Amino acid sequence: MNSLELKQHGIKIGDGEKLVVMAGLNVLEDEGLAQEVCAELKAICADLDLPYIFKASWDKANRSSITSYRGPGMEKGLPMLAAVKAKHGVPVVTDLHEAAQAEAVAEIAEVVQLPAFLVRQTDLVVATARAVAAQGGWLHAKKAQFLAPWDCANIISKSREAAPDVQIILCDRGTSFGYNNLVVDMLGIPEMKKLGVPVTMDATHAVQLPGADPRTAGASTGGRRDGVSVLAKSAIAAGANGVFLEFHPRPDEALCDAPSCLPLSDAKELLTTLRDIHGVVS
Repeated sequence: MNSLELKQHGIKIGDGEKLVVMAGLNVLEDEGLAQEVCAELKAICADLDLPYIFKASWDKANRSSITSYRGPGMEKGLPMLAAVKAKHGVPVVTDLHEAAQAEAVAEIAEVVQLPAFLVRQTDLVVATARAVAAQGGWLHAKKAQFLAPWDCANIISKSREAAPDVQIILCDRGTSFGYNNLVVDMLGIPEMKKLGVPVTMDATHAVQLPGADPRTAGASTGGRRDGVSVLAKSAIAAGANGVFLEFHPRPDEALCDAPSCLPLSDAKELLTTLRDIHGVVS
């Protein structure tokens, strides 16, 4: 596997490189909160000598209910991400949902994420791969909940057919297991790495219980917050090159996926442990 690099930030990902941390908010709530979370996580990662990329979505388009909070939208959200970048000097990762959004998102985000449910949508994959390649960024493709790890070869080939030079990372976020449940097969991490690309673990979304939040009688997604650290540590031990995590200063008040979100106060201890595990297995 060849390492990938964000040259403008000197960040590399791949075997033999430092553990890459993509972490932040599930969804943008306001700029002040984004600045606060980025500042804290950047400081922690700097202290631990870990490459850091700030994460936040500007739109969560696949909510269980039409009344669920989706975010500020692209017109307001992308400037928020740009403001975080300008103040803290870190790259950002965010997602998109439509092909027409690709160029605008790739101009702001060094790492553009294909959502799991949309990772087989050809028009979206093609547009995103071309936009990301034009900017020299990374395409962060989440393995769909319904795909086997080796089926991700089709995501890679489709992206490279559209943009031969695109830099691709695969991300595991669990597999559907019956109703309202996800599981993570850690053997999938090395299987995806066999495809020749770096692999990350989205430990936050992997603990979701889709459509099973008892607080809303199934009108939102539940989660098992205590499982995030278990999955993150296991994935790094299995060889993951990066970790994808979501934090909030007051997780129970988070406007999206609160049951899966970690307290910001837990970030340093968890990231320290993940760094140490990575140091042993890398």
